[in-house]
Amino acid sequence: MRIFRYLVLLAAAVLWASGLLSTVSHWLYEAKVIVDDYRYGDLYRISALPQFKLPQPVCPASHRASDTASTHLYLIGDSFSEKERISQNDFRVSHYQRIRWDFPQRAQLDPTKRNVLLIETIERHFQDHFRMPINDLIVESDTSKAPTPKQSWGQRLAKDFHWKDVEERLESALFSQDWAFWFKELKARLTLNWFDRYNTGVSLSKDRRNIFLNSDTDTTSRLSSFSPLSDQEVDKLVDSVNAVAARYKKLGFDEVYLSIIPNKATILEPNRDVYNHLIERVQQHPTLRVPTIDTYDAFRKASSSPYLISDTHWTCDGRAIWLNLVRTEIGI
Repeated sequence: MRIFRYLVLLAAAVLWASGLLSTVSHWLYEAKVIVDDYRYGDLYRISALPQFKLPQPVCPASHRASDTASTHLYLIGDSFSEKERISQNDFRVSHYQRIRWDFPQRAQLDPTKRNVLLIETIERHFQDHFRMPINDLIVESDTSKAPTPKQSWGQRLAKDFHWKDVEERLESALFSQDWAFWFKELKARLTLNWFDRYNTGVSLSKDRRNIFLNSDTDTTSRLSSFSPLSDQEVDKLVDSVNAVAARYKKLGFDEVYLSIIPNKATILEPNRDVYNHLIERVQQHPTLRVPTIDTYDAFRKASSSPYLISDTHWTCDGRAIWLNLVRTEIGI
């Protein structure tokens, strides 16, 4: 009996640690003790509404990378360019480095190659990204002479801890299996059908056929497609884009491109409220000196929704549209 208690305590301690420490949670994922609760989409994960439940697709590989290609591509991006979605094989390049927003990386450019920087951001975070200098990619003249300083054990441990989102991470650890989703779906369905209510983290389209992040539709949120945006604010954002591109060119990049990916609500329900037209106003601004990947116009003209039913991210067709635009504009 005592051994059983100790085993229960040990299991509870491990699960609790998974909510606090990224290393433990990753280990449990690899051991398949915890299942990926994003496997049916981030919007389904928040809402638990079964009509928006769809397994994440695996898009076909491109196999375009080449050791002899003359281009080196560096990409500063968000979840749309995570390695599960975009990789070096999607471009005809001999070197590819992806830098996640707010997680700085260092790089040494090869002056004998064509060095290209692509800055990718979802529409909702564009303003936040360009309200301050972008230093996510640190260009070094010689990385061998300036090695990345090693972090102490205490620094690594502090970075591994997650105090703010412990509850959410624990919920993922404990209730990520299909049996738990069944109960969540039951509750969500009853709440919607009986009380016309759903999780405040999402919003439904007026015809109830699509689901969005609430921050994309809430007019009181600066992240929303429908929040007011003055001409002066757009001017400042464009000045920031120009300044970022000029600085990176000075550091050795041959070309810098900007890609703003539209919010899901921007494309699927543009008449929900008064759209602020952020993307068009930036891309068509008379003083913008940075070439853009015009995903907004291409997504509007798409024959089917470029977004997943259950997720804020694109379908394989939407991904293909973006990749073709990038390849055509940059020539890779």
